[in-house]
Amino acid sequence: MTDPDHKLSLSRQAGLLGISRGSLYYEPRPTSEADLKLMRRIDELHMEYPFAGSRMMKDLLRQEGFAAGRLRVATCMRTMGIEALYRRPNTSKPAPGHKIYPYLLRKMAITRPNQVWAMDITYIPMARGFVYLVAVLDWFSRKVLAWRLSVTLETGPCLEALNEAVRRFGKPGIMNSDQGSQFTSIDFITTLKDADIQISMDGKGAWRDNVFVERLWRSIKYEEVYLHAYDSVSAARAGLVRYLTFYNKRRPHSSLDGQTPDQAYHIKPKPILVAA
Repeated sequence: MTDPDHKLSLSRQAGLLGISRGSLYYEPRPTSEADLKLMRRIDELHMEYPFAGSRMMKDLLRQEGFAAGRLRVATCMRTMGIEALYRRPNTSKPAPGHKIYPYLLRKMAITRPNQVWAMDITYIPMARGFVYLVAVLDWFSRKVLAWRLSVTLETGPCLEALNEAVRRFGKPGIMNSDQGSQFTSIDFITTLKDADIQISMDGKGAWRDNVFVERLWRSIKYEEVYLHAYDSVSAARAGLVRYLTFYNKRRPHSSLDGQTPDQAYHIKPKPILVAA
């Protein structure tokens, strides 16, 4: 991500990436067993109660015997890359050099494949650690076009997934994402603009703006991830390959009149109206 030999100073490079210079010298420590157990349960509760912030999450956890305080819960949620999902005034400021784009999909009729794609990142728990999953989803068909696993929340895997999806399936008219630093980064935005793809971003904390990706995460976690305690990144990757092949090719969707995402993507069924 950074290059000490580059003509730009490390401070300037860190500023463009939206990170502190101190983080360049941080050596990560292994996550404790107790924190992994806590984070796994936070992830499950977040799927059930996406509106729960750190205060409510702390109380939900205490009902189950977890003694974690609010600060510890908030730290775990930040590490996992999750937050309470509800609409509120957007008072946050983007990282230096990062622009926030408006949401373009409200009341838009989604009538064909590749009209709108969406991208997002989610936390994937394992037996002794965790990874992050980024996916590119076609809104019309719900087909997962490309995905990547990563041990960090960085822009690189997002660009790899985007480039693979474009290489294999062409390009969308609009790419929708949240306001995460990965999707507002200069490299990601430049890639979209160079490909002449319109940029749409969810409102801050507004899960309904990207509801199809939220439904995808729920399906992946309840039908695959929570059923297996992956003991390695390779095991997680193999499990997700298996599940996402099933999801695209065999899993019927009631919202697609019982068709699979692959069938909807290639056969082009009746238009689906979206009112987000």
